Amino acid sequence: MFRQTSEFHQWFAEQRRVQRHRVTPTGLDRLDGWSFEPETGNIRHRSGRFFSIEGVEVETDNRETPSWAQPIIVQPENGILGLLVKEFAGVPHILLQAKMEPGNVNLLQMSPTVQATRSNFTRVHQGGAVPYLEHFVAPRTGRVLFDTLQSEQGSWFLGKRNRNMIIEVDGDVPVRDGFCWLTLDQIGELLNVENLINMDTRTVLSGLPDGWAVQGRGTQAEGRTLHSGAEVLSWFTEAKATHRLERRQIPLSQVKGWAEGGGEVAHESGRYFRITGVDVAAEGREVARWSQPVLAPVGRGVIAFLTRRIGGTRHLLVRTRTEAGSFDLLEMGPTVQANPANYEELPVGSRPRFLDEVLAAAPARVLLDVVHSEEGGRFYHAENRYLVVEADEDVPLDAGPDFLWVTPHQLGVLIRHSNHVNVEARNLLTCVRFLR
Repeated sequence: MFRQTSEFHQWFAEQRRVQRHRVTPTGLDRLDGWSFEPETGNIRHRSGRFFSIEGVEVETDNRETPSWAQPIIVQPENGILGLLVKEFAGVPHILLQAKMEPGNVNLLQMSPTVQATRSNFTRVHQGGAVPYLEHFVAPRTGRVLFDTLQSEQGSWFLGKRNRNMIIEVDGDVPVRDGFCWLTLDQIGELLNVENLINMDTRTVLSGLPDGWAVQGRGTQAEGRTLHSGAEVLSWFTEAKATHRLERRQIPLSQVKGWAEGGGEVAHESGRYFRITGVDVAAEGREVARWSQPVLAPVGRGVIAFLTRRIGGTRHLLVRTRTEAGSFDLLEMGPTVQANPANYEELPVGSRPRFLDEVLAAAPARVLLDVVHSEEGGRFYHAENRYLVVEADEDVPLDAGPDFLWVTPHQLGVLIRHSNHVNVEARNLLTCVRFLR
């Protein structure tokens, strides 16, 4: 435990010094254990496990572009993302680990107590056991604070979900090397540091019960709401009942506009993302060496909430969002979720709504502006700029059928159910909860 956050930074610097990792970009054609299937061009591991890279064709009426084809990561298994909570002297602390992921831009970031795919914790790779896993699988002795299946990035994964869990324990929990206890106040401070608290920690933190919110930061108390909880659910159900998503898996070799060459798979325009590979050497992981494909986005994305006080209560503008890999047609997402580089040559009317307003916001209206990484186990140097911007008076209370003003409390309640709030909105909500 650290009395001051500065002590954590000293500890983390030491972790970066003693943990030795090496990630080497490698062509797909040189990855050990991975290959292109002759008939489909799909990328698979020789064991048939872990994940694959395949193709998908999409048609929907809930995006700026109504149809497209793309590569996508297929990983049908559900992993565990788990946080241990324990009170010390009456103050809740959360156990995090300094963990290397091959796609992290800075390699080492603060991860949940347990961050493991099913292949990891069932030891398909014949590696070491996952520390603290016993607290998250039955029969467990702790008290469940949060436990739900949550989606991952639907733009890059096909129907991928992980089990998000928060377990409170009372007994002694030995602290292993690379792990530390942090208070919620300390985590809130660290969320303002670029690329430090990883995506998996942020998504699980979004499920913290309101009673665990940080004292003095005004998102835990519910005031007047523009819409009742029943009205929010009705709006969401209406969107799922009326929008359309038609999706068909296809061989990777048949994805139009994409081609393999130079050891990677990329779009002919140079936009969106690339599928490439890495060789990894990592001390302190369940497996010390491995190779794998990774998805590398082209450019930095923007994830933003417009916010305003309505009836004295802070509200966030959410929108329905359909992705190529959406598990259940659509979910609630942030106001803006886009990579601006993908829309540079399009007219303003074809760009995502509110993107330009968010990017052009006066500094006085920007409540949060920080860069965070996305999941480093499958994505390479994937960064997004997380923004919370006070809406100007031109943004109406009725912003259109696909947008709705909800409170942080209402969004937190919805997160306690599967497939209601997407991972981008969950991550940003965690940051909102720690705003001063």
